[in-house]
Amino acid sequence: MPFAFLPGTARPAAFTRCSGAPAEPSGPAACGERAPGARAFVAALAACSAIAAIPVSHAQERPPTTASRITQVTVAPGIATIERSARLPAGARSATFACLPASLDPDSLQISADAGVRVGEFKVTTEDRDVAAGCASPLDDRIRTLEDRIADVQAEITALRRVDRYLDHVAGGSDGSTGSGTPRDGRTPAVQIPATAEALRKTSAETLVRLPPLQRRQEALERELKPLRAERDHAAGGSRGKVVSVAVNLATDREAGLRLSYQVHGPGWQPAYRARLDTATGAVVLERLAVVAQRSGEDWNDVRLVLTTQTPARATQGPRPGTWTVDVAAPPEPQRRLARMPAPAAPMTSVASAAPADLAEAPLPDFDVTALAGSYATRFEVPQRLTVPASGQRTTLLLGTHGATARLVTRTVPARQPTAYLVAEIAPPAGSWPAGSVGLYRDGAFVGEGRLDFAAAAPTATATAATAGAEAQAARTVPLWFGPDDLVRVQAEAPQQTTGSAGFTGSRVERRTALAYRIENRHTAPVTLQVIDAAPVSRNAKIEIESRYAPAPLTTAWEGRPGTIAWQQTLAPGAEARFTAEHTVRHDKDMVLDENTP
Repeated sequence: MPFAFLPGTARPAAFTRCSGAPAEPSGPAACGERAPGARAFVAALAACSAIAAIPVSHAQERPPTTASRITQVTVAPGIATIERSARLPAGARSATFACLPASLDPDSLQISADAGVRVGEFKVTTEDRDVAAGCASPLDDRIRTLEDRIADVQAEITALRRVDRYLDHVAGGSDGSTGSGTPRDGRTPAVQIPATAEALRKTSAETLVRLPPLQRRQEALERELKPLRAERDHAAGGSRGKVVSVAVNLATDREAGLRLSYQVHGPGWQPAYRARLDTATGAVVLERLAVVAQRSGEDWNDVRLVLTTQTPARATQGPRPGTWTVDVAAPPEPQRRLARMPAPAAPMTSVASAAPADLAEAPLPDFDVTALAGSYATRFEVPQRLTVPASGQRTTLLLGTHGATARLVTRTVPARQPTAYLVAEIAPPAGSWPAGSVGLYRDGAFVGEGRLDFAAAAPTATATAATAGAEAQAARTVPLWFGPDDLVRVQAEAPQQTTGSAGFTGSRVERRTALAYRIENRHTAPVTLQVIDAAPVSRNAKIEIESRYAPAPLTTAWEGRPGTIAWQQTLAPGAEARFTAEHTVRHDKDMVLDENTP
């Protein structure tokens, strides 16, 4: 084995003789007769060789990583359950799932295996992503590729600029330069001027033409690189720069499957809908959508996706009732004693309810899913396999369609806005329909977005207070607003208000307010018109309110709200209708009213 010696270091005589080279007579007579210094040197070399021969794995042994992939993801509001699967060879005694996200909840870990596999204890380890073997950020490869492309473009730009500077130098002359056919003062001979000028022109033009596209290419690559770097740096901060590994001790004598299930915080889904209205037939087609996004730190590639409305992290036990006691109140303490009492301490925040720091650093889109009344959650199983990247990109899924027949009305609130709107009233469909945003299309044209919440279904305008049971449930509808109806003209007349005295002695005040609205139908077909208005409601027995309407309203408690007036009638093409309301309020002169006018 050859050895190297530092310059200026003496080579031991005994070692020189043993190497086979001619020995100097100053050394011992035989190789076995080494000087004490030589023996120590050889012993040190032997010790170093023994240390170097020790495998590195003995000093810091890492268990082999088991190849696994995500097979199914169950997404709930703000949390997801991940299921990973791996194949175990016959005779395996351990398995390690590496590069798991730092948002993994250790308490949610579940391990299952095929029949014949004995599963023992498992260990959970958290370490930095940069030092974990094979756990580099999935963005690193894309970032390095873009950086290499930017470097290539920069190199070409630099070369072109260098050519441009050289051409400027040649065109301006070179002091003291000499060469074949070139005068010592650097000037080009007269016979070479045309060829030199043409070469300079072509080369300079080519350089100037190629520079701008390269500069634009560099700017485009840098714009593409910037968000990737920001996302990687953001993910590297706090616990998101860490990864988790789960090592499982097991025993199997044959090839088998192993499954690891865990929950991660952050991912979620949001219901969304599209409503398409055919005004000629009144048919509405509802498309049920789901918007899924996640930034857990690992991509969900080719997985089975299940959506659920139940949040696993919510409380599983309800509160206990308190004690209701009635006693004689103690006399109030003197003010001076109360002044000396210390201020109450600020309430402490429950550790269980506090949000994790890493989640607060990276706010995700709000996935406010509301389940309808029911004993169990609703699951939506997506038939095809999907890929959801960990970049937070939104993935929209079509879960199905529902056809409904709507009752079209033209609704206006003239006291608030002189505009009529086309509204389609539909009955809630069967099943669970969580509340969500809805895109509205009228006769194929997009008119805007609204919110669809079947849980907030209200009684129709034709339902009365006496309606009960199944009949009342069937009468409940949800409005879908399909934009303004520009062919219905709405006009609110100026309110007329008078105030006077009432009673035999004039001890009461009487205030009368007169309201009037005009609606004109400019369609070529009749419309069902709804005019909604507010009426005063007394909250005190000493305040009297009397209201008169023309024509008589359909209801004075529209959608079950007292004081909300609704007129409804069919308005013929080109016809005009007028609606009036007169409200009289009487109260004592010495009473100051607290009035909330719409």
